[in-house]
Amino acid sequence: MVIKNMPSGPLMVNTYLVYDEVEKKGFIVDPGGYNPDLTKEINDEGIEIEYIILTHGHCDHIGGVPGHAQDFPNAKIVVSALDAKMVESAVLNMSPMVFHSPIEFKPDLTVKQDDTLKVGKISLKFLMTPGHTPGGMCILADDVLFSGDTLFYDSVGRTDFPGSSFEQLTLSIHQQLFVLPDETNVYPGHMGTTTIGFEKRNNPFV
Repeated sequence: MVIKNMPSGPLMVNTYLVYDEVEKKGFIVDPGGYNPDLTKEINDEGIEIEYIILTHGHCDHIGGVPGHAQDFPNAKIVVSALDAKMVESAVLNMSPMVFHSPIEFKPDLTVKQDDTLKVGKISLKFLMTPGHTPGGMCILADDVLFSGDTLFYDSVGRTDFPGSSFEQLTLSIHQQLFVLPDETNVYPGHMGTTTIGFEKRNNPFV
């Protein structure tokens, strides 16, 4: 499995290109803005993008979806069932505040707790981690976790937005993430990578 972080959008969200290097099938996580370098990398490597997966519906994580969906028309847009309404509503995803124009689209596929997908030889499992948003989720790709804005290095996602809850977020982290092996590598939506074990020992918020 190859993982490349190509930050994008006004807030430079960690946008991940993930693919099976043998079968050349992959997916994109959280395209915060349209990034032509991401498209070029995918085309240069000859990767077939099967999914564009959104860890939650805030605008800084979805701004690049319309552009990259045009680049890769066969890719299905995936979001949790509870955050589907956010990507369909500029009011809920707050895109006018950041992009000065509305961003709205319909997902192709909604997922819930423990749903799975396969991309080449990579197995994906979806973990619902509400708190930052009502439908926030993390993606477990084999033994790697893409945590979106649920868990950061030494920090957690903000809970001062409408629909956010600090109590719910910390419960999600303990019940869904801290039960994973300590050596699980975590690729968050902002800041650098970490591990489950490090966060269990050091994160001051949980």
